[in-house]
Amino acid sequence: MKNMNYSNLWDAVEKAERIGISGHARPDGDCIGSCLGLVNYIADNYGKKADLYIDEIPASFTFLKGSEDIISGYPDAPKYDLFILLDCGDLERTADAAKYFKAADYTFCIDHHATNKGYADVDIIDGDSAATAELLCSIMDADKISLDTANCLYLGIVHDTGVFKHSNTRRQTMELAGMLLEKGVNAGNIIDKTFYEKTYVQNQILGRTLMESILLMDGKIIASYVSLDVQKLYGISNSDMEGIVDQLRVTKGIEVAILLKEVNKREWKVSLRSNNIVDVSLVAVKFAGGGHVRAAGCTLHGSVYDVLNSLTREIEKQMVE
Repeated sequence: MKNMNYSNLWDAVEKAERIGISGHARPDGDCIGSCLGLVNYIADNYGKKADLYIDEIPASFTFLKGSEDIISGYPDAPKYDLFILLDCGDLERTADAAKYFKAADYTFCIDHHATNKGYADVDIIDGDSAATAELLCSIMDADKISLDTANCLYLGIVHDTGVFKHSNTRRQTMELAGMLLEKGVNAGNIIDKTFYEKTYVQNQILGRTLMESILLMDGKIIASYVSLDVQKLYGISNSDMEGIVDQLRVTKGIEVAILLKEVNKREWKVSLRSNNIVDVSLVAVKFAGGGHVRAAGCTLHGSVYDVLNSLTREIEKQMVE
């Protein structure tokens, strides 16, 4: 398939014999929903089983069709005719899935991160889309979207819009979500089970993180962190951290919320959220990260204080302008 210049994703899917799909490392709801939505759409309409590689999937997401076939651990695999990356703003964020992508005959990237500069043979990027699931939904034939596919896409949209309350929600977001509801999606069940419902451990770590948070820049920034020792103490996984930074963001008087999660000794995964003024994607890009105006992330090294000092310096530049 190499050098055949497929500008149409579905044309490439139709001609490919072996298809691989993946997203970014430590996937969130949009990433998982988009990947599984595409897997189901391809199976329903092209009769092909695409291999899906994902690090881990929260237990609350396992009702999605295709979740039982997810491949983790990134084993050796034959070369793919077509490999598709979703919701991944940078090839380096794919973890070990990058090896399949680089070896494939033809590649597509489907993403809604405005900081994505493009790295595939064909890049389908729309920074105005609220979620990659929304973008993917917009290029699918609505009449060919099954309930299984709709469940996945709706979950992805819900999670990246904060149940339609984030500023990235637009008219098209609601219209596509409405179309998915017409397919039979049980919105209340998906929202409650995958967004609001928390396990006892999740509530414990949320409570501890809020209790240990600190205010910076005269109360305009709130920050907290979760060290490796604390993660080990509570036995938490990546999915147990979902929603914490958003809870920090809604603290009265806050402009920017920062959550640091230690992934290796003195290495921190940074989650940034803002309300009205600060473009946190610009902050993240300064540290080789990326994201959106109101939600972004990056990785930094050093002590908690080193990392917070570096971040607040960049945030302050926007606050005083």
